[in-house]
Amino acid sequence: MLREALGNPPLDPELLDRALTHRSYAYENGGIPTNERLEFLGDSVLGIVVTETLYLTHPDFSEGRLAKLRAAVVNARALADVARGVGLGEHIKLGRGEETTGGRNKASILSDTVEAVIGAIHLSGGLEAAAETVHRLFDPVLEAAADLGAGLDWKTSLQELTAELGLGVPEYVIEDDGPDHMKTFTAQVRVGDDLFGHGVGRSKKEAEQGAAETAYGELQAAHGR
Repeated sequence: MLREALGNPPLDPELLDRALTHRSYAYENGGIPTNERLEFLGDSVLGIVVTETLYLTHPDFSEGRLAKLRAAVVNARALADVARGVGLGEHIKLGRGEETTGGRNKASILSDTVEAVIGAIHLSGGLEAAAETVHRLFDPVLEAAADLGAGLDWKTSLQELTAELGLGVPEYVIEDDGPDHMKTFTAQVRVGDDLFGHGVGRSKKEAEQGAAETAYGELQAAHGR
């Protein structure tokens, strides 16, 4: 089922099993290997395929615009949406704690696992096979991002909206979790006395962009726009 959703790429069974093994499960089962090394590899593979695609598809775009497009595609929220689209969550091996707290739908876990699976495909079939899977999963995201226009920089868009509504300057509330080398950041936006939005990422900047995007939509809805 999962293999079919991925396009039946070459995928070594042991590597796939490892790609689906979250650290919470590994710690509860005698410290078996986790998917973190595969995630590290898959992050780079995903980055190069997306970057090359953007470079070739948009020859007139500046480096800055290409960077914004890439950030709109290669971020925890977008990766988690892709993971949900192929039903990845139900296949992840989680520890009891993560299982009971909704880990199968957490953006950080889903996005990390997508990257680990891409890393496993790369090791099983090479860059060409991994690129085919990336295109299958991410081309719709790439196309949608190219249509976003100014919305690619959600922090700027949100600041313009709050100024237009007379609500003042947005402030970002950041929390982090995990060890120093694998931190996950979550963000919300304070506008006046209220908190809006929710963003998750491996950096403060990524989390802030996600929070700004969701806050933008919430404020638009709240003010009937």
